[in-house]
Amino acid sequence: MLEEKINKIKEDALAEILAVESLAQLNDLRIKFLGRKSEFTNILKSLKDLTEQERKTVGQIANATKIEVESVLAEKEKELKEKSFDFAAEKIDVTMPAKKLQRGHLHPLSKIQYEIEDIFNSMGFEIADGPEVETEFYNFDALNIPKDHPARDMQDTFWLKDEGKDEKVVMRTQTSDVQIRFMEKHTPPFRIIAPGRVFRRESTDTTHDHTFHQFEALMVGEDITVGNLKFVAEQFFSKFFKADVEIRLRPSYFPFTEPSFEFDINCLVCGGKGCSSCKWAGWLELGGAGIVNQNVFEAVGYPRNKYQGFAWGFGLERLAMMKYKIDDVRLFHSGDLRFIKQF
Repeated sequence: MLEEKINKIKEDALAEILAVESLAQLNDLRIKFLGRKSEFTNILKSLKDLTEQERKTVGQIANATKIEVESVLAEKEKELKEKSFDFAAEKIDVTMPAKKLQRGHLHPLSKIQYEIEDIFNSMGFEIADGPEVETEFYNFDALNIPKDHPARDMQDTFWLKDEGKDEKVVMRTQTSDVQIRFMEKHTPPFRIIAPGRVFRRESTDTTHDHTFHQFEALMVGEDITVGNLKFVAEQFFSKFFKADVEIRLRPSYFPFTEPSFEFDINCLVCGGKGCSSCKWAGWLELGGAGIVNQNVFEAVGYPRNKYQGFAWGFGLERLAMMKYKIDDVRLFHSGDLRFIKQF
């Protein structure tokens, strides 16, 4: 009895589908013969009341019928779509001028940061990150910066209200805090860079701003020397500026490194011969560098004198200004689209 009903449904469905002339009518037939409330669906629901042998026999017939009806529906749908397609309306006049797409793009500082990260990734460095609102311990104490150091002054640091906290809180003045946090959780050897935004309480001019970006580099092991620092720096800057870059280290002092150096590269405008860009010195100063002070290693729990490492900190804006010949650091945060669109 059920077999006859299924065959009758199939015959009616195929006949009506082949005679249909529109996609809307075809969709109505799909609902009529295969929808949730269709007679065919009710038959499938009643299979559970049959014996096992009847269920097997009727089920095979029903499944074959469904496949056949769906196949005919698909073929008819394809046929109707081809008939209704308006090729004339869809044609394209290739001689007409195209509309220019307005696309956004990366800020120059973002481009610089991603480029730096790619170069250091190729040299086996990890990318580390940390909070911009930092405790006094990570921003100063663990970096061996004395309590009376000028960097802790209100003229250099944005101190935040403690709001009942046990420790003073600041807007970080350098990304060296990331190095401390990373070393607390990792055992040497390792090599990382830590790019990020930093804040200092100072007046703004063409070369200074209260908010800017740095990237720290840190490499720690049991036999790291100044030679490693110089080699890695030469490799990085040569790739970054796409030119052979010479490095010069001048003795200096920073609480977190010993020995400490002022870090210079040869002027890329004049090739080190002397010009107005380098104030006729032939060299451009980039920032500070040195061998990590053992007091810093002790602050993160490392045994004294077991490990050696180098660290440096350079400004992203400074590198961007050198690479793109920008003469005012304030342009990066001005929001002036005339400046941004150049990149």
